[in-house]
Amino acid sequence: MATTTLPAKKKGVASSSIGLKFLMAGTGVIFILYVLLHMYGNLKALAGQEAFDEYAHHLRTFGEPMLPYGGLLWTVRIVLILAIIGHVYAGMKLWSRAGSARQQKYAVKKNTGSSLASRTMRWGGLALLAFVIFHLVQFTVVKPNFNSEASAEAVKESPYVMISAAFDLWWVLLIYVIAMVALGMHLYHGVWSASQTMGLTSTTVSRQRAKALGAIVGVVIVVGFLIPPFAIFFNLLD
Repeated sequence: MATTTLPAKKKGVASSSIGLKFLMAGTGVIFILYVLLHMYGNLKALAGQEAFDEYAHHLRTFGEPMLPYGGLLWTVRIVLILAIIGHVYAGMKLWSRAGSARQQKYAVKKNTGSSLASRTMRWGGLALLAFVIFHLVQFTVVKPNFNSEASAEAVKESPYVMISAAFDLWWVLLIYVIAMVALGMHLYHGVWSASQTMGLTSTTVSRQRAKALGAIVGVVIVVGFLIPPFAIFFNLLD
């Protein structure tokens, strides 16, 4: 008796592994651009309270009257939320497929061909997601005042006072340092992975350049983000 084997259902480009990798790469580029701009804004704190508060106010009034008050910030937030959803979705799908692709169990061997950044990419990403939620609660949504020595009224009225009160606490600074180190490692491997997805690592030289670019981006962003908190903690600002 003849039997007919139906062909496997083809996946669309968007749901294919390469499509998911491009989604991760594209949303990753959005994050890099955002953190660079965010880092620039944070460094404004080095110029003092007036300069930082003026910068924060300008972000909310940018584009008026074409945009409503806070319109630019909400536009950026919506784009970031969509990017986070896409990035997490693609990452979880690829993670799940990588696990289900293992048909047999192998003995665990020491991995000498991959970097620490690549081996911690997934868990580091989840840790960063948790930090983003904490960061939003602390500085955007609830804005709790953890520092009993700072005036709650002043914290809510002045962005500079708010970050000063927060980073004056050692445990907030520690959380921030750990998160920035995780971010640096994530960016280092992320830039390499995105370059590979986009076909920019076909030669030895291009692979070296991609790794160097990832290292530069990671170091610049980590150092740039950590300068203001440490300057505040050690009372180096006026």
